[in-house]
Amino acid sequence: MPKQARSSNQYDLAIAGGGLVGGLVALALAELRPDLDIALIEAEDHFGGNHIWSFFESDVEPEHRWLVDPLIARQWDSYDVHFPKYSRRLSNGYFSIESANLDRELRKRLPAAALKSGQQARVVNKRLVKLADGSEIAAQAVLDVRGSGDVSALEVGWQKFCGQMLRLKKPHGLERPVIMDATVEQIDGYRFIYCLPFSDSEIFVEDTYYADTAELDSKASHARIAAYAEDHGWQIETVLSEEKGQLPVIYGGDFEAFWKANRSVDARAGARAALIQPITSYSLPMAVKTAILIAEMPEISQAKLDKMLRNLAQNHWKNGKFYRMLCAFLFLGADPDKRYKTLEHTYSKDEKLLARFYAGKSTLLDQANLLTGKPPIPVSRAIPLLLKYK
Repeated sequence: MPKQARSSNQYDLAIAGGGLVGGLVALALAELRPDLDIALIEAEDHFGGNHIWSFFESDVEPEHRWLVDPLIARQWDSYDVHFPKYSRRLSNGYFSIESANLDRELRKRLPAAALKSGQQARVVNKRLVKLADGSEIAAQAVLDVRGSGDVSALEVGWQKFCGQMLRLKKPHGLERPVIMDATVEQIDGYRFIYCLPFSDSEIFVEDTYYADTAELDSKASHARIAAYAEDHGWQIETVLSEEKGQLPVIYGGDFEAFWKANRSVDARAGARAALIQPITSYSLPMAVKTAILIAEMPEISQAKLDKMLRNLAQNHWKNGKFYRMLCAFLFLGADPDKRYKTLEHTYSKDEKLLARFYAGKSTLLDQANLLTGKPPIPVSRAIPLLLKYK
C-alpha cells in the first residue's frame, strides 16, 4: 500500500482528470512506484464516469495486460460484423471494461488521501492545480488528462453514440459481440449498432454514428435501440444503465495550433494530447502505453514529464497520418448514406491486417492492401483527398 500523502498538500504528481487515462496512470504508479505521493483529481463523485471501454486483444501488449486485466468485466475470443454485402466472424479477442471496476480498483489500491473525487481541476499549471472551490494542490509534477479540450485547430468528424444495458425477458442468443451491424438504416452518416452480450439475458446495445456534427438526439437513439431489439425478437424487461458520448474523429488540421490552443502543461495524455486511436477515437490502447511509460520513469519531474509526453504526442500524430487520410475518405469522400462502404471495404481484408489496423501498427504493405480493390468512394473524390492528406 502506498504511503499516505503529505499533510502539506504537496505531492510528487498531481493528475488532473480521473477518467480512463488518469485512472490507469494512477494504478500503474501504485504498482510500480508505491513510494510516490500522487493526487488523482476528478470533478465527478466517482472515477471513470459512466462508460464501457473495449479493446481488441491485439491492442495491448501482452506484457502490459497486468494493468487492465483486473478491470475487465467480460471477454470473448471472437466477434462478428454485419454489412449489406456480407457478415463475417473474426478471431481477434475482445475485452470490455466497466467504469465501476476502475473506480473500485482505485479505491482499493490507492490511499484515500490520493483520491480527490468531487473536485474539479479548473486551472492546470506547472506544479500547481487550482480547483473550482478556490483551493490548490501543489506537486512536483502535474499531468493534464481532462478530455479533448479545444479541437478548433483540427479537422474532425464525430463518432457519437447512445448505449443502453438491457435486461431481456428471454436469452438473446448472441455468443459474441457484434462490433458493427451496418445493415440498419443509414441515418446522419455512417450508422451501425454495436452489441455486447454480458450474460444470456443482459446485453449492451449502442446506436453509433460517424457524423459531420456532434449533435446527438438521445431520445431518437433510444427508440432505435428499442426497435432493433424488437426486430431481433428481444423483449426488454428493463434498462439497467445508459451512456452516451461524442468523440472527435480527426482527419486533418494543425497539431501545433491544437497544442497551443489548449493552454496547460506539456505533460498531457489521452484526448487532451490527441493520443487516441485515429479511426475509432478510443483512448485505451494509448492510455495503457502512456501509463506504463510514466510509471517506468526513473525520475518524475515536470521538465522530464513535459518532454516525454510532448514527444509521444508528436510522434503519434506523425505516425497516424495514413489513418487520418482514411478518415478523410470516410467524411469527405463518401456521401453520408454511403459511408458504410468504406468500412465494408476495410473489413473484407485479412484478419491479421485488421488486427494491426486497429492496433495502429499497419505495415506499408497493409496500407497498400487497404487502398486496393474497388474504391469505396468515387475516384474523382479519392485522388484530391489522397494528394492532400497522404
